[in-house]
Amino acid sequence: MQREFPEVPLVGVGAIIIEDGRVVLVKRRHPPLQDEWSIPGGVLEVGELVRDAAMREAREETGLTVEPGELLGVYDRILRNAERRVQYHYVLIDFLCRRVAGDIVAASDAAEVRWFSREELPELMLAEDTLDVICKGFVKLGINW
Repeated sequence: MQREFPEVPLVGVGAIIIEDGRVVLVKRRHPPLQDEWSIPGGVLEVGELVRDAAMREAREETGLTVEPGELLGVYDRILRNAERRVQYHYVLIDFLCRRVAGDIVAASDAAEVRWFSREELPELMLAEDTLDVICKGFVKLGINW
């Protein structure tokens, strides 16, 4: 699978894990978004169901076992290089997830992982769609945004 300069868009899944008014974010170890905070997630594998992929990616990146619930959104993530050529193109499918077991630990391609309160999120300079889907997660759980 060619992630950089792909011939077709790649399907990505994200796990919005919210507990006690906080959300889990990972600092990416690899491009795209290297060294930036993001939702735990990754690319769907051939033959894998999207909800299974969200569970797998959450476990691989955060050490948490989660149960995917409601679909929060589908987003386009297209990143272009200096010449305006599409360098990365993902269609992201994000689920609200509930922690079933485990404690957070940075694993796989996550350089760091931690819980953030909603008050801490603006200083992270998250992508607009990332902040949007996190907000939707808080609202679905009845937490004022």
